[in-house]
Amino acid sequence: MANNYTDIPDRSAHWKLKAYKIIFEADTFWGKFFDVGLLIAIFFSVLAVILETVVAIRSEYGRVFLILEITFTIIFLIEYIMRIIVVEKPLTYIKSFFGIVDLISILPSIIGFFLVGAHSFMIVRSLRLLRVFRIFKLTHYLGEASHLSRALIASKNKIIIFMGTVVILVSILGAVMYLVEPPESGFTNIPKGIYWAIVTLTTVGYGDIAPITPLGQSIASFVMILGYGIIAVPTGIVTSEMNQQRIKETNKPCPNCGIKQHLEEARYCHFCGEEMT
Repeated sequence: MANNYTDIPDRSAHWKLKAYKIIFEADTFWGKFFDVGLLIAIFFSVLAVILETVVAIRSEYGRVFLILEITFTIIFLIEYIMRIIVVEKPLTYIKSFFGIVDLISILPSIIGFFLVGAHSFMIVRSLRLLRVFRIFKLTHYLGEASHLSRALIASKNKIIIFMGTVVILVSILGAVMYLVEPPESGFTNIPKGIYWAIVTLTTVGYGDIAPITPLGQSIASFVMILGYGIIAVPTGIVTSEMNQQRIKETNKPCPNCGIKQHLEEARYCHFCGEEMT
């Protein structure tokens, strides 16, 4: 993220620049220290949210969970405020995906501390469960997250077509199973047939509905085999798009011959042997 603090000589700008490098950049000692510290805080805060839902643990260590939650909330609140202060365009950060995630990580706890009373218990509980979304703060520190998001956006049309094809397929299969299977097998209507087709096609196989006729079992066998192929399709689409994104991002020309499409880790041009700068 670009900043213009170096153009401003006053002390506040200098302080903001230092804080910016620590919070938003990870190529310095203190930047790495800040990131590792936050990673540890995120991990233990999410772990605390998960363990707090276990009645036996919560009843014995309820006070500990409360202290931990207050501590983590203060840490993430300070981090959120600092990001707003040091960034060049605060509103852009606030409206960004990471800004919203950072806000969600602290807002439920803050609201939960003020909403008290038995009548509001369920509301507070549902709000506080949103704390588990702190796990999305990990995407701050995953370098490949941006590559994956761009690949998903670029392949959205293919994925939509694929999902539409799957919906049509399970609808047809559900209707067919409703026709060939007797009611006692569980296929009492087409929606239940569609539910069975989805469960079978995704190779989950709950077993709550199963065909009993030879024809139905033959169709089920075909659907099971088809499921393995279906699962591989979106993986291939996204992987292919990620490779394309990687090629685009490493498409730096050779300073000598101008040939492009070098590997990210390439130190020399694959055509003329010139060192890449």
